[in-house]
Amino acid sequence: MAPARRDCSGWEMFLPTGCLLLSVLLFHPALTKVCNDRTKHGQDNSWFTRDGENLPIMVLMPMNESALMSSISQGIEPAVQLAIQHIRESGKYSFSLITKIYDTECDNAKGLRAFFDAICYGPKHLMIFGGVCPSVTSIIAESLEGWNLVQLSFAATTPVLADKKKYPNFFRTVPSDNAVNPAVVKFLNYYNWSRVGTLTQDVQRFSEVRNDLTNELEKANIEIADTESFSNDPCGNVKKLKDNDVRIIIGQFDENLASRVFCCAYNLNMFGSKYQWIIPGWYQGNWWEQANNTNCTTKKLLTAMEGYISVDFEPLSARQIKGISGRTPKEYEREYSRELQQKGVEASKFHGFAYDGIWVIAKTLTRVMELLRIKQRQNMYHNFTVDDREVGKMVLDVMNETNFFGVTGQVMFRNGERMGTIKFNQFQEGQEVKVGEYNAIADVLDLINNSIRFQGVEPPKDRTFVRLQRRHINVPLYSILSTITILGMLMAGAFLFFNIKNRNHRLIKMSSPYMNNLIILGGMLSYASIFLFGLDGGFVSDKEFETLCTVRTWILIVGYTTAFGAMFAKTWRVHAIFKNVKMKKKIIKDQKLLIIVGGMLLIDLCILICWQIVDPLRRTVEEYSLEADPQGRDIAIRPFLEHCENTHMTIWLGIVYAYKGLLMLFGCFLAWETRNVSIPALNDSKYIGMSVYNVGIMCIIGAAVSFLTRDQPNVQFCIVALVIIFCSTITLCLVFVPKLITMRTNPDAATQNRRLKFTQNQKKEDSKTSTSVTSVNQANTSRLDGLQTDNHRLRMRITELDKELEEVTMQLQDTPEKTPYIKQNHYSDANNILSIRNFTDDGEKSILKNHLEQKPQAQWGSMDPSRINRGPLEDINSPEHIQRRLSLQLPILHHAYLPSIGGVDASCTSPNGSPGSSPRHRHMPPSYRVMVSGL
Repeated sequence: MAPARRDCSGWEMFLPTGCLLLSVLLFHPALTKVCNDRTKHGQDNSWFTRDGENLPIMVLMPMNESALMSSISQGIEPAVQLAIQHIRESGKYSFSLITKIYDTECDNAKGLRAFFDAICYGPKHLMIFGGVCPSVTSIIAESLEGWNLVQLSFAATTPVLADKKKYPNFFRTVPSDNAVNPAVVKFLNYYNWSRVGTLTQDVQRFSEVRNDLTNELEKANIEIADTESFSNDPCGNVKKLKDNDVRIIIGQFDENLASRVFCCAYNLNMFGSKYQWIIPGWYQGNWWEQANNTNCTTKKLLTAMEGYISVDFEPLSARQIKGISGRTPKEYEREYSRELQQKGVEASKFHGFAYDGIWVIAKTLTRVMELLRIKQRQNMYHNFTVDDREVGKMVLDVMNETNFFGVTGQVMFRNGERMGTIKFNQFQEGQEVKVGEYNAIADVLDLINNSIRFQGVEPPKDRTFVRLQRRHINVPLYSILSTITILGMLMAGAFLFFNIKNRNHRLIKMSSPYMNNLIILGGMLSYASIFLFGLDGGFVSDKEFETLCTVRTWILIVGYTTAFGAMFAKTWRVHAIFKNVKMKKKIIKDQKLLIIVGGMLLIDLCILICWQIVDPLRRTVEEYSLEADPQGRDIAIRPFLEHCENTHMTIWLGIVYAYKGLLMLFGCFLAWETRNVSIPALNDSKYIGMSVYNVGIMCIIGAAVSFLTRDQPNVQFCIVALVIIFCSTITLCLVFVPKLITMRTNPDAATQNRRLKFTQNQKKEDSKTSTSVTSVNQANTSRLDGLQTDNHRLRMRITELDKELEEVTMQLQDTPEKTPYIKQNHYSDANNILSIRNFTDDGEKSILKNHLEQKPQAQWGSMDPSRINRGPLEDINSPEHIQRRLSLQLPILHHAYLPSIGGVDASCTSPNGSPGSSPRHRHMPPSYRVMVSGL
């Protein structure tokens, strides 16, 4: 009984209670003697030499109706007896199989006792057939090697028994629960499902299947998105599967918890066209009614169950081929049904495997007997003996070579595991319908045509397929804004043509045409940037998009600086002139303004070059949250947006914004300071200030709104484009439209509005420096208005005196002898008229007073006293008096009439000599030359 001792040492790892019981049975004195006597015949090896021998087979099954899984055994016995009958009827076997059933009652202790009774008190068993309950089967199978016995099971599907290191002498005709895993993988590959999730009941049987399934899925490169295990309430785990977007769910649980799982699936809306459930196929019929212990109605369960796929082994082959028994599976099934009716028991799903199992034993023993007889003939001259160990090894080897077609299909073993057929059923309208099968030997999946009915128009997808959708600029919007931009560029081109054509005109010349050209150039560059901002990855490649990022940034910054810099420079010139409180001549040429603009551009280039070298702009993609497909398809839309960014984007933007912001603030300050300035020499200063305000405010608004709408490309592009168009268009219109209107309606208005006349020498200077201007203090503006009023009043007075003098002259010419002499007060009145006050507060002499200081004035004011005493007629007609009259009339006419029609300068006193030839003629400083008639 040494083998029994070795076996018990193995049992101690699994069931100490059973081992203790077996130890008592083995080593009790009375029982040990009986068991030893019974096992002595183990040395009798003559059983294979006699034909017609009855060979006993030990059958272990739970037969007690109160025992668990006893219903399986009750339907097995008719199949076993039918197989023995068919073996006997075949006439191919020289022995008869005798089965002795031992009731294990699915209890470990009772099963061990039954096994011991069979060993000790029963006949010598060559093989063990049976094993239904996993726990009892595993304990007995582990001890078989010590007893030199091979066990063949027809119903033990637990994956634990597949461990050949632990159970080397165990075989089974029924496929293991793990056998469905290759079939499931094949099914998944058929529908291109590469992402699944598992939901497993926390029981060893199901955990073993899940572990093996995980290995198979990894070999097939199928992703396991989530693995959930539960004990009682599966709803939380089902929700996790949904949250992880698991669409194909492989379940491993019994029918009692299956109803809870599908109830949770119904409540979470995890059924229908978007989901596919794959569950075990060994549940009892109408299990959802018998095992429904949920708060879901049967209707709800059926709704959630609709379309699930169940996977299980095929109990009988669908191929109607005559097998080893000479019968097709259908013919066998009819005979088996008759046996059931005669005995009044229910069918067992394992009956076909039990039937084929008896045939396996018969073929194995036949082959072993042949091998032993061959050895006996080879050793006929010796006393041939064979022990149980050698016989057990021969049985083990022959079992691994088994290969025949039975009622359950092709019967063969691979490492003790049955390579059987796996069937696929689908739950359709309240019942399971076979839709295909998997042949493990050929590794072929055969699906019945058009038998699988999915809830949607196509099989469910293994995940929510995410379709990346670029958020791009709408083509109509881009077209509209591009058209407006083109019109703006055409307008800018027209202004440029107008400015260049009329660059020598006084009106254009005084407004600095070079600065105007820079404003137009900057506006056109800003317009051009709009075309680039509307392009994205839908029009250009990724590499071209990165280049586009750099180009449009450079164009916009340079265009802004060119246009705004020119306006800034012109505004600064106006401010510098009108804020010069010293009233000195201040000449600011265009060259100086160009230097200012060039300096701004140089700073821009330094920033842009450093930006490009140190941290260039790259294409980045920003993805947003999933959105439902607007067309209702089983896909999700993930919008993405392309940006131009770099590592230190905030720093570079801060530098650019700070620099541009300071210039903008300073420009707005200058525009505010010169808001009331309006002079002809700088005829667009007011409009330039308005443009600076416009650009400053719109840039601030545009930058803020553009940042807030960065995830809405259409809104962002629309705002940016409109800001650029508005700023550029308004600036160009404010600068050039007034000039166009003035030149169209009154081309000479520049020379007529508020006349600022220059001397001939000053005109020569103006031809050389067209942009030099007169420095005028804001405080003198009101003084100039006062001078204009005085000038008008004095001109009226001069006109009146001229009429009086003309009447006197006519009287002298008509009746010289009767004309009275001119009284002294006439000369006094003339002196008072021509003695006009100074026009400046600093004591500088005005133009009209220079006339009074000329020689003719001195003659009037210093009359010879000797001539006063002469007679009136004599003195009046004398040559001296005639000369004096002429000297009085001509200057008055000169001052009163000629200047009003653009005649001689008021500084000229002598009608005969030029202004430059008069010894007392003095040139006034150019800053203060004012014509009396013009004012």
